[in-house]
Amino acid sequence: MSLLDIAKKRFSVRKYADRSVEKEKLDKILEAAHVAPTAANLQPVRLYVVQTRKGLEKVGKAANVYGAPIAIVVCADKSKAWKRPFDGMITTDIDASIVTDHMMLEATEQGLGSVWICYFKPDILKKELELPDNLEPINILAVGYSEEPEAGADRHDTQRLPLDKMVTYL
Repeated sequence: MSLLDIAKKRFSVRKYADRSVEKEKLDKILEAAHVAPTAANLQPVRLYVVQTRKGLEKVGKAANVYGAPIAIVVCADKSKAWKRPFDGMITTDIDASIVTDHMMLEATEQGLGSVWICYFKPDILKKELELPDNLEPINILAVGYSEEPEAGADRHDTQRLPLDKMVTYL
C-alpha cells in the first residue's frame, strides 16, 4: 500500500476489540517511531508503552483511551530539545507529533486502529506514571483492533478544505 493510501485509510478509532496486539505489530509501530525525524536529530522523545491492565487504569485516570489494549504515552524531554536561536521556539511538540504520526500510519499499515489523544490531564498522567521532571507528556496514541467500520478513503474529498483554500503558490 502506498503512503498516500495508508494516510487516506487511517481514521480515529474510539472503540476497540477486546483483543491483544501481537508483539510483531507493536515492534513495527515502535520502529516507525524510531526512524521518525526530529529537529537536529536530538531525539527528545520518550515513549511509555502501556499495555497492562494496571498501567491502563493509571492512564485512564488522566484520559479516555476508549478500551484500547495499548496506550503509547508520547513524552518530550525538554532538556534535550532543539531551540530555534532567533526566537527561542522549542521543537519538542513538533518532534513528538512527527513520532506520533509515524506510529499512527504504521498502525494502519498493520491493520490496527488508533486515535491521537491530546485531551488528558497532564498532571495526573505525570503522577500516575511517575514521569521524571524533565519529561512532559505531549499526547497519547491509543492502539488496537478497531470495533468500528472503516471510514471511506474518499471522505477527505468532502471533509477537508479544498487544496486551493489550503495552498498558496508564490
